[in-house]
Amino acid sequence: MNSKLLKKTQLFHSLTDEEMEQIINKMILKQFKKNEIILYEEDTNEFMYVILLGKVKVVRTTEDGKEIILAIHKSGSFFGEMSLIDGKTSPASVIAIENVQIALLAKKDFFSIVFLHNKVTGNLLKILCTRLRRCWDTIQLLNFNNASNRTKMLLLMLTEEHGEKTPEGTILNIRLTHQNISDMTGLTRESVTRVIDKLQKQKEIIVLKNRFICLTHRFMRKDVNIPTS
Repeated sequence: MNSKLLKKTQLFHSLTDEEMEQIINKMILKQFKKNEIILYEEDTNEFMYVILLGKVKVVRTTEDGKEIILAIHKSGSFFGEMSLIDGKTSPASVIAIENVQIALLAKKDFFSIVFLHNKVTGNLLKILCTRLRRCWDTIQLLNFNNASNRTKMLLLMLTEEHGEKTPEGTILNIRLTHQNISDMTGLTRESVTRVIDKLQKQKEIIVLKNRFICLTHRFMRKDVNIPTS
């Protein structure tokens, strides 16, 4: 396993090479293909999953079969730790958006690392706080009745994990279709299309050829009454 890939993970980034080697020896490497389900909702989970390469989406399915995307995670992210900590089942399914390489860490090894390495414990607490704040933002997003504000808030939230600042603006390094945005905001695809078209005409966003979205300086300066955490 490539230690440089694991070093990108926020949970382990502050460890020494020797400490990293100890953790790598406890991990199992696994590959998942695009659209393959990695973790099922309501599964009893015995592993934490660290994404080394690729992207996954965290989804819940409503009673009428609609898929709601709760988050998109890329290399350096991890998931499954909640079930290890509280012993409950997984609150959502995790599906590969593209071919992914994942390192699995068993429950007993997870707790052994957390108890032995204070740096990992501190990193974990910070990450869990960030995720809690993101949940608050999502609740705020869903309370917006205005489709434009709801879409804008989602784009701003995505800058935290996927944003890259450039002279032209902040680029979201994630391919987003109108359906993806619909699934993440609870809006209809048609509403999303109207909002995206309007934002492009107002030069607040630029949709690049690779489907990445650039949030221009005009977008970032615009007052949309969106709170920040």
